[in-house]
Amino acid sequence: MKCILALALGATAFENSYLNNIAKRAVQANTATMDNARVAKDSASYLESLPQTSSPTIEATVAAPSYLESLPSLEAAVAAPAAVKPTPTPAELAAAAAPVKLASGAEADFAAQCVDEEALFLASDFPIKPEDLVARAKEVLTAGIGTKDEGACLAEGFEFCAPVVGPLPKEEYLAALADFKLEESFDVNAQYHLFRVDPTQTNRVWFHTRTLGKHVADSKRFGKATGKEIINPPQCMHMDFTADGLVKEFGFYTVDRRQGNTGGLGGAFAFFYGVGRSLPIPEMKPYKPSKRFRLFQLIGKLQSKFSKKDE
Repeated sequence: MKCILALALGATAFENSYLNNIAKRAVQANTATMDNARVAKDSASYLESLPQTSSPTIEATVAAPSYLESLPSLEAAVAAPAAVKPTPTPAELAAAAAPVKLASGAEADFAAQCVDEEALFLASDFPIKPEDLVARAKEVLTAGIGTKDEGACLAEGFEFCAPVVGPLPKEEYLAALADFKLEESFDVNAQYHLFRVDPTQTNRVWFHTRTLGKHVADSKRFGKATGKEIINPPQCMHMDFTADGLVKEFGFYTVDRRQGNTGGLGGAFAFFYGVGRSLPIPEMKPYKPSKRFRLFQLIGKLQSKFSKKDE
Protein backbone atom coordinates (compact mmCIF):
# COMPACT_ATOMS: atom_id res chain seq x y z
CA MET A 1 0.00 0.00 0.00
CA LYS A 2 2.84 2.42 0.79
CA CYS A 3 4.38 1.65 -2.60
CA ILE A 4 1.13 2.45 -4.41
CA LEU A 5 0.73 5.74 -2.49
CA ALA A 6 4.29 6.74 -3.31
CA LEU A 7 3.77 6.05 -7.01
CA ALA A 8 0.57 8.13 -7.05
CA LEU A 9 2.23 11.10 -5.36
CA GLY A 10 5.20 10.84 -7.70
CA ALA A 11 2.95 10.82 -10.76
CA THR A 12 1.08 13.86 -9.52
CA ALA A 13 4.32 15.78 -8.88
CA PHE A 14 5.63 14.85 -12.32
CA GLU A 15 2.40 16.02 -13.98
CA ASN A 16 2.46 19.37 -12.17
CA SER A 17 6.10 19.91 -13.11
CA TYR A 18 5.43 19.02 -16.75
CA LEU A 19 2.44 21.37 -16.99
CA ASN A 20 4.41 24.22 -15.38
CA ASN A 21 7.18 23.87 -17.96
CA ILE A 22 4.70 23.96 -20.86
CA ALA A 23 3.02 27.06 -19.47
CA LYS A 24 6.35 28.87 -19.06
CA ARG A 25 7.38 28.09 -22.65
CA ALA A 26 4.05 29.40 -23.95
CA VAL A 27 4.51 32.65 -22.05
CA GLN A 28 8.08 33.12 -23.34
CA ALA A 29 7.06 32.42 -26.97
CA ASN A 30 4.42 35.18 -26.91
CA THR A 31 6.44 37.93 -25.16
CA ALA A 32 6.60 39.95 -28.42
CA THR A 33 2.86 40.47 -28.48
CA MET A 34 1.85 40.25 -24.87
CA ASP A 35 1.99 43.15 -22.48
CA ASN A 36 4.34 43.25 -19.47
CA ALA A 37 1.57 42.62 -17.02
CA ARG A 38 0.72 39.26 -18.64
CA VAL A 39 4.43 38.24 -18.80
CA ALA A 40 4.83 39.05 -15.12
CA LYS A 41 1.77 37.08 -14.21
CA ASP A 42 2.43 33.82 -12.47
CA SER A 43 1.52 31.01 -14.81
CA ALA A 44 0.68 28.54 -12.12
CA SER A 45 -0.94 25.95 -14.35
CA TYR A 46 -1.99 25.21 -17.90
CA LEU A 47 -5.68 25.21 -16.97
CA GLU A 48 -5.45 28.74 -15.55
CA SER A 49 -3.95 30.00 -18.85
CA LEU A 50 -7.03 28.86 -20.83
CA PRO A 51 -9.74 31.45 -21.60
CA GLN A 52 -12.62 31.25 -19.14
CA THR A 53 -16.28 31.42 -20.22
CA SER A 54 -18.54 33.34 -17.96
CA SER A 55 -21.64 31.54 -16.66
CA PRO A 56 -24.88 33.47 -16.24
CA THR A 57 -25.90 34.27 -12.73
CA ILE A 58 -28.98 32.75 -11.12
CA GLU A 59 -30.74 36.12 -11.31
CA ALA A 60 -30.05 36.39 -15.08
CA THR A 61 -31.25 32.85 -15.68
CA VAL A 62 -34.50 33.47 -13.81
CA ALA A 63 -35.08 36.76 -15.64
CA ALA A 64 -34.52 35.24 -19.12
CA PRO A 65 -37.74 34.21 -20.95
CA SER A 66 -38.36 30.48 -21.21
CA TYR A 67 -38.94 28.64 -24.52
CA LEU A 68 -42.68 28.51 -23.97
CA GLU A 69 -42.76 32.24 -23.16
CA SER A 70 -40.90 32.96 -26.40
CA LEU A 71 -43.68 31.35 -28.49
CA PRO A 72 -46.43 33.61 -29.90
CA SER A 73 -49.60 33.81 -27.87
CA LEU A 74 -52.76 31.94 -28.87
CA GLU A 75 -54.47 35.20 -29.78
CA ALA A 76 -51.57 36.19 -32.02
CA ALA A 77 -51.52 32.79 -33.68
CA VAL A 78 -55.25 32.96 -34.40
CA ALA A 79 -55.04 36.53 -35.63
CA ALA A 80 -52.10 35.80 -37.91
CA PRO A 81 -53.21 35.05 -41.50
CA ALA A 82 -52.75 31.42 -42.50
CA ALA A 83 -50.65 30.50 -45.47
CA VAL A 84 -52.95 30.55 -48.51
CA LYS A 85 -52.23 28.43 -51.56
CA PRO A 86 -52.09 30.62 -54.66
CA THR A 87 -55.26 30.46 -56.76
CA PRO A 88 -54.55 28.39 -59.89
CA THR A 89 -54.83 30.16 -63.19
CA PRO A 90 -57.37 29.05 -65.83
CA ALA A 91 -54.52 27.54 -67.83
CA GLU A 92 -53.39 25.49 -64.80
CA LEU A 93 -56.95 24.29 -64.17
CA ALA A 94 -57.34 23.29 -67.80
CA ALA A 95 -54.03 21.44 -67.76
CA ALA A 96 -55.03 19.54 -64.61
CA ALA A 97 -58.40 18.55 -66.08
CA ALA A 98 -57.05 17.60 -69.48
CA PRO A 99 -57.11 13.85 -70.19
CA VAL A 100 -53.91 11.97 -70.69
CA LYS A 101 -52.88 12.53 -74.27
CA LEU A 102 -52.22 9.66 -76.60
CA ALA A 103 -49.01 9.38 -78.52
CA SER A 104 -48.96 11.96 -81.30
CA GLY A 105 -49.41 9.42 -84.07
CA ALA A 106 -52.27 7.56 -82.36
CA GLU A 107 -53.97 10.81 -81.43
CA ALA A 108 -53.86 12.04 -85.00
CA ASP A 109 -55.20 8.73 -86.30
CA PHE A 110 -58.06 8.83 -83.80
CA ALA A 111 -58.89 12.46 -84.58
CA ALA A 112 -59.10 11.60 -88.27
CA GLN A 113 -61.90 9.15 -87.41
CA CYS A 114 -63.95 11.77 -85.51
CA VAL A 115 -66.29 14.44 -86.81
CA ASP A 116 -66.01 18.05 -85.71
CA GLU A 117 -69.41 18.31 -84.05
CA GLU A 118 -69.19 22.03 -83.35
CA ALA A 119 -68.30 22.79 -86.95
CA LEU A 120 -71.12 20.60 -88.26
CA PHE A 121 -73.70 22.32 -86.07
CA LEU A 122 -72.43 25.75 -87.16
CA ALA A 123 -72.65 24.73 -90.81
CA SER A 124 -76.17 23.29 -90.45
CA ASP A 125 -79.04 25.21 -92.07
CA PHE A 126 -81.70 23.47 -89.96
CA PRO A 127 -83.52 26.34 -88.19
CA ILE A 128 -84.09 24.67 -84.80
CA LYS A 129 -81.12 24.75 -82.44
CA PRO A 130 -79.99 21.43 -80.92
CA GLU A 131 -81.06 22.28 -77.37
CA ASP A 132 -84.48 23.44 -78.59
CA LEU A 133 -84.90 20.32 -80.71
CA VAL A 134 -84.21 18.10 -77.70
CA ALA A 135 -86.81 20.05 -75.73
CA ARG A 136 -89.28 19.58 -78.58
CA ALA A 137 -88.62 15.81 -78.61
CA LYS A 138 -89.49 15.64 -74.92
CA GLU A 139 -92.73 17.52 -75.60
CA VAL A 140 -93.63 14.97 -78.29
CA LEU A 141 -92.96 12.11 -75.86
CA THR A 142 -95.23 13.78 -73.32
CA ALA A 143 -97.93 13.79 -76.02
CA GLY A 144 -97.48 10.04 -76.50
CA ILE A 145 -95.82 10.55 -79.91
CA GLY A 146 -99.20 11.43 -81.37
CA THR A 147 -101.43 9.13 -79.33
CA LYS A 148 -102.55 11.81 -76.84
CA ASP A 149 -102.96 14.76 -79.21
CA GLU A 150 -104.68 12.94 -82.09
CA GLY A 151 -101.51 13.07 -84.14
CA ALA A 152 -101.12 16.87 -84.00
CA CYS A 153 -97.35 16.55 -83.37
CA LEU A 154 -96.89 14.33 -86.45
CA ALA A 155 -96.13 15.77 -89.86
CA GLU A 156 -97.90 14.88 -93.08
CA GLY A 157 -95.97 12.02 -94.60
CA PHE A 158 -94.94 10.76 -91.14
CA GLU A 159 -93.58 7.20 -91.00
CA PHE A 160 -92.94 4.76 -88.17
CA CYS A 161 -90.13 2.27 -88.79
CA ALA A 162 -89.09 -0.45 -86.30
CA PRO A 163 -86.76 -3.45 -86.77
CA VAL A 164 -89.43 -5.68 -88.35
CA VAL A 165 -92.49 -3.42 -88.56
CA GLY A 166 -92.95 -0.62 -91.04
CA PRO A 167 -92.51 1.78 -92.43
CA LEU A 168 -96.09 2.57 -91.40
CA PRO A 169 -97.83 5.80 -92.45
CA LYS A 170 -99.37 8.12 -89.90
CA GLU A 171 -102.90 6.65 -89.93
CA GLU A 172 -101.79 3.01 -89.61
CA TYR A 173 -99.33 3.87 -86.86
CA LEU A 174 -101.96 5.65 -84.76
CA ALA A 175 -104.49 2.86 -85.34
CA ALA A 176 -102.02 0.18 -84.21
CA LEU A 177 -101.14 1.97 -80.97
CA ALA A 178 -104.79 2.68 -80.24
CA ASP A 179 -105.51 -1.05 -80.61
CA PHE A 180 -102.67 -2.14 -78.29
CA LYS A 181 -103.50 0.29 -75.46
CA LEU A 182 -100.30 -0.59 -73.62
CA GLU A 183 -100.75 2.01 -70.90
CA GLU A 184 -104.18 0.65 -70.00
CA SER A 185 -102.81 -2.86 -69.43
CA PHE A 186 -99.37 -2.09 -68.04
CA ASP A 187 -97.86 0.25 -65.52
CA VAL A 188 -95.06 1.57 -67.77
CA ASN A 189 -91.89 3.56 -67.08
CA ALA A 190 -89.86 4.21 -70.23
CA GLN A 191 -86.76 5.47 -68.35
CA TYR A 192 -85.72 7.90 -71.09
CA HIS A 193 -82.09 9.07 -71.17
CA LEU A 194 -79.19 10.17 -73.40
CA PHE A 195 -81.00 12.78 -75.49
CA ARG A 196 -78.79 14.35 -78.16
CA VAL A 197 -78.95 15.76 -81.69
CA ASP A 198 -77.09 13.98 -84.47
CA PRO A 199 -74.39 16.38 -85.77
CA THR A 200 -74.44 14.67 -89.17
CA GLN A 201 -78.24 14.89 -89.44
CA THR A 202 -79.20 17.94 -87.42
CA ASN A 203 -82.96 17.40 -87.61
CA ARG A 204 -82.67 14.04 -85.79
CA VAL A 205 -82.83 13.51 -82.01
CA TRP A 206 -81.46 10.27 -80.59
CA PHE A 207 -82.41 8.96 -77.15
CA HIS A 208 -82.41 5.69 -75.22
CA THR A 209 -84.93 3.77 -73.12
CA ARG A 210 -84.82 0.91 -70.61
CA THR A 211 -88.56 0.41 -70.37
CA LEU A 212 -90.06 -1.33 -67.34
CA GLY A 213 -93.65 -2.55 -67.16
CA LYS A 214 -96.01 -4.48 -64.93
CA HIS A 215 -99.14 -6.26 -66.16
CA VAL A 216 -101.80 -4.69 -63.94
CA ALA A 217 -105.08 -4.71 -65.91
CA ASP A 218 -107.15 -7.07 -68.03
CA SER A 219 -107.43 -6.46 -71.76
CA LYS A 220 -108.47 -8.24 -74.93
CA ARG A 221 -104.98 -8.14 -76.42
CA PHE A 222 -102.93 -9.07 -73.34
CA GLY A 223 -105.44 -11.17 -71.41
CA LYS A 224 -106.04 -11.11 -67.69
CA ALA A 225 -103.62 -9.21 -65.49
CA THR A 226 -100.79 -11.46 -64.40
CA GLY A 227 -98.73 -9.05 -62.31
CA LYS A 228 -95.69 -10.04 -64.35
CA GLU A 229 -92.86 -7.54 -64.54
CA ILE A 230 -91.56 -6.74 -68.01
CA ILE A 231 -87.93 -5.64 -68.37
CA ASN A 232 -87.16 -4.45 -71.88
CA PRO A 233 -83.64 -4.51 -73.28
CA PRO A 234 -82.03 -1.11 -73.87
CA GLN A 235 -83.38 0.49 -77.02
CA CYS A 236 -82.08 3.38 -79.11
CA MET A 237 -84.83 5.58 -80.54
CA HIS A 238 -84.88 8.49 -82.96
CA MET A 239 -87.18 11.25 -84.12
CA ASP A 240 -86.73 13.25 -87.31
CA PHE A 241 -88.29 16.71 -87.35
CA THR A 242 -89.43 19.17 -89.97
CA ALA A 243 -88.40 22.82 -89.79
CA ASP A 244 -91.79 23.46 -88.13
CA GLY A 245 -91.01 21.07 -85.28
CA LEU A 246 -93.29 18.24 -86.42
CA VAL A 247 -92.16 14.61 -86.34
CA LYS A 248 -91.73 13.10 -89.78
CA GLU A 249 -90.13 9.80 -88.68
CA PHE A 250 -90.01 7.77 -85.50
CA GLY A 251 -88.23 4.47 -84.99
CA PHE A 252 -86.18 2.34 -82.61
CA TYR A 253 -83.89 -0.68 -82.41
CA THR A 254 -82.83 -2.98 -79.59
CA VAL A 255 -79.15 -2.37 -78.88
CA ASP A 256 -78.44 -5.29 -76.51
CA ARG A 257 -80.73 -8.32 -76.99
CA ARG A 258 -79.11 -10.22 -74.08
CA GLN A 259 -80.50 -7.85 -71.46
CA GLY A 260 -83.99 -7.83 -69.97
CA ASN A 261 -86.51 -10.69 -69.78
CA THR A 262 -88.25 -10.32 -73.15
CA GLY A 263 -85.93 -12.49 -75.19
CA GLY A 264 -84.29 -9.47 -76.76
CA LEU A 265 -87.60 -8.19 -78.16
CA GLY A 266 -88.50 -4.52 -77.92
CA GLY A 267 -91.51 -2.32 -78.54
CA ALA A 268 -94.97 -3.88 -78.28
CA PHE A 269 -93.55 -7.32 -79.07
CA ALA A 270 -91.73 -7.27 -75.71
CA PHE A 271 -95.03 -6.95 -73.84
CA PHE A 272 -96.74 -9.71 -75.85
CA TYR A 273 -93.81 -12.04 -75.17
CA GLY A 274 -93.62 -11.03 -71.51
CA VAL A 275 -97.17 -12.17 -70.77
CA GLY A 276 -96.98 -15.24 -73.00
CA ARG A 277 -99.25 -14.04 -75.79
CA SER A 278 -96.86 -13.78 -78.74
CA LEU A 279 -98.18 -14.72 -82.16
CA PRO A 280 -96.69 -17.88 -83.73
CA ILE A 281 -94.38 -16.01 -86.08
CA PRO A 282 -90.56 -15.77 -85.90
CA GLU A 283 -90.61 -11.96 -85.67
CA MET A 284 -92.45 -12.08 -82.33
CA LYS A 285 -90.11 -14.63 -80.78
CA PRO A 286 -86.54 -14.34 -79.44
CA TYR A 287 -83.89 -14.49 -82.11
CA LYS A 288 -82.94 -17.98 -83.24
CA PRO A 289 -80.41 -18.63 -86.01
CA SER A 290 -81.86 -20.28 -89.10
CA LYS A 291 -80.89 -23.84 -90.03
CA ARG A 292 -78.91 -22.57 -92.99
CA PHE A 293 -77.01 -20.10 -90.83
CA ARG A 294 -76.25 -22.80 -88.24
CA LEU A 295 -75.00 -25.09 -91.02
CA PHE A 296 -72.79 -22.29 -92.31
CA GLN A 297 -71.33 -21.81 -88.80
CA LEU A 298 -70.70 -25.56 -88.45
CA ILE A 299 -68.81 -25.67 -91.74
CA GLY A 300 -66.65 -22.76 -90.60
CA LYS A 301 -65.80 -24.50 -87.30
CA LEU A 302 -64.87 -27.74 -89.09
CA GLN A 303 -62.63 -25.90 -91.54
CA SER A 304 -60.88 -24.13 -88.66
CA LYS A 305 -60.41 -27.42 -86.78
CA PHE A 306 -58.86 -29.26 -89.76
CA SER A 307 -56.61 -26.33 -90.67
CA LYS A 308 -55.12 -26.42 -87.15
CA LYS A 309 -54.34 -30.14 -87.51
CA ASP A 310 -52.52 -29.49 -90.79
CA GLU A 311 -50.30 -26.93 -89.09
